[in-house]
Amino acid sequence: MTRRALLRRMGSAGLVVPLAACNEAGWYGEDVSGLLPDLSFTMTRAQDGTRVTQADYEGQVVALFFGFSFCPDICPMTLSNLSAVVDQLGEDAAKLSILFVTVDPERDTPEVMTEYAAAFTPCVDGLIGTPNQLARLARRLKVTYKIEPHQPDDLTYDVSHGKSVYVFDAQGDARVIWPGFDTLQADIAGATGDIRRVMSA
Repeated sequence: MTRRALLRRMGSAGLVVPLAACNEAGWYGEDVSGLLPDLSFTMTRAQDGTRVTQADYEGQVVALFFGFSFCPDICPMTLSNLSAVVDQLGEDAAKLSILFVTVDPERDTPEVMTEYAAAFTPCVDGLIGTPNQLARLARRLKVTYKIEPHQPDDLTYDVSHGKSVYVFDAQGDARVIWPGFDTLQADIAGATGDIRRVMSA
């Protein structure tokens, strides 16, 4: 799904905010250097079933966010915007890994996650963790999520989750957060500038 197609489909959803401007430090997002812990996790990569950790992405700038494939708006818009960033990066996109961590592993099987991520950009790795692995990473990054109680055969339950995108440098250090990258008016050029800045650090 292209960003343009998603914009057309979601144009009446009311997800419009003013364009963001760079802050005093020159970032589009919020500078969190030294304020958040480095990247650390153990999960399973949906595409190939491989157990991966932060070490598998060493040398890459990582944009990480939490969500789920049944998400009606936040996740597809965020992935669409990230796909647009990948397009703007051109050849430098090879230095970026996008990690999409599911908070809904009951419905987000490896097959579902693989197909969902591939619909946006090949730069996305879908990650599935055990409850403990997911909770550990979420606590580390101060992310909240909640799955509504439901019967085992009920696949229509609600899920809520934080929507920030966390950007880590090639050494795994947290550098910047984009708190609202799920809107029609997300500043793609500004976010791309953040990624290039992190790449050059």
